[in-house]
Amino acid sequence: MADIRNNFVGIKSPNPFWLASAPPTDKAYNVIRAFKAGWGGVVWKTLGEEGPPVVNVNGPRYGAIWGADRRLLGLNNIELITDRDLQVNLREIKQVKKDWPDRAIVVSLMVPCVEEAWKAILPVVEETEADGIELNFGCPHGMSERGMGAAVGQVPEYIEMVVRWCKQNTRMPVITKLTPNITDVRKPARAAHAGGTDAVSLINTINSITGVDLDSFAPQPTIDGKGSHGGYCGPAVKPIAMNMVAEIARDPETHGLPISGIGGITTWRDAAEFMALGAGNVQVCTAAMTYGFKIVQEMIAGLENWMDEKGHASLDDIVGRATPNVTDWQYLNLNYVAKARIDQDACIKCGRCHIACEDTSHQAITNMVDGVRHFEVIEAECVGCNLCVNVCPVENCITMEPLAAGVMDQRTGKPVSPIYANWTTHPNNPMAKVAAE
Repeated sequence: MADIRNNFVGIKSPNPFWLASAPPTDKAYNVIRAFKAGWGGVVWKTLGEEGPPVVNVNGPRYGAIWGADRRLLGLNNIELITDRDLQVNLREIKQVKKDWPDRAIVVSLMVPCVEEAWKAILPVVEETEADGIELNFGCPHGMSERGMGAAVGQVPEYIEMVVRWCKQNTRMPVITKLTPNITDVRKPARAAHAGGTDAVSLINTINSITGVDLDSFAPQPTIDGKGSHGGYCGPAVKPIAMNMVAEIARDPETHGLPISGIGGITTWRDAAEFMALGAGNVQVCTAAMTYGFKIVQEMIAGLENWMDEKGHASLDDIVGRATPNVTDWQYLNLNYVAKARIDQDACIKCGRCHIACEDTSHQAITNMVDGVRHFEVIEAECVGCNLCVNVCPVENCITMEPLAAGVMDQRTGKPVSPIYANWTTHPNNPMAKVAAE
């Protein structure tokens, strides 16, 4: 059996599945239920400084995007950090950690960008014997208007400054949670690294409005006729999150910096993909809110079974395995040629591949042959874009098959070259011409 025990910056847990800082981790009741279900750790919902608790709205807090089958694809959340008293949270964290010593408990924090505020909250969190802290520099709504959350996460200099304050004033590992609402996620990651962070976690939610009520003409969720931007999460954000994780993992300036992956993780496969791209563990929120805490049992079983099947003994065997295969477009092999192939036995003759190719691509799929409805790839026109693969409703009916070196590419009339060549050396690249001269 594969060993999926996790050691993330010295924080140990029986598996790599943590609940992210969010409503599911707002109180001891939820966290205990999560641990009983099998979650390896939690990041406690974000705590603020001592004083009057944060005030949340009392009406709808979520907007949603659904697929055609009503499956939840994304949530828009306008809830703020915990609205429970700081001391109540601290007492609960301490008790839960005492009762569940083998599970990871990390405390998310967000206080004003003032050194004294951080110096005040760090020792009281440390006293709970929590395993670490996560600096919430990602929340894009409500708190960012108050100079916290994403307002800090969008300024690398602030990130480095606050991380340094925390590293100087606590023994606990510091995880810096990054916002995706930024042009280049490498810059805040580099800043956190420069400040001495032990790890980064990403992504936090994406600024969004998920819908408009076309009767009231108000954004959803609607509070007394008005709506606000909120944080978008769920399966729809997974591609964005994975790209950002990979960018940090392969950046020379942050290479080796531990990453906790977040964003649309719903299955064991999602988790494995994040870890293959460089994440040391993963955090989950929307899946738990959609399907309940027991979904982690499917994640654990699926990950173990896949690792056993592939011969991966521990998480170390998969973390970062895909990172070297992520590259920039300019380094892709321009001499690689693939063509679409349609399995005639599997084809249901729906015609979607033909329509997509005929109307929006390269007119490379027939719809009639000898007067009979028939869908076949015209190799002389196929550029290998694989749009047909993605629109086909039958799995593996259409596949992409690479042409071997020396085989004639009917589209170009030239044999496939065995030599690797990319844009940096291509004769059409003006920079390559300048270099050659």
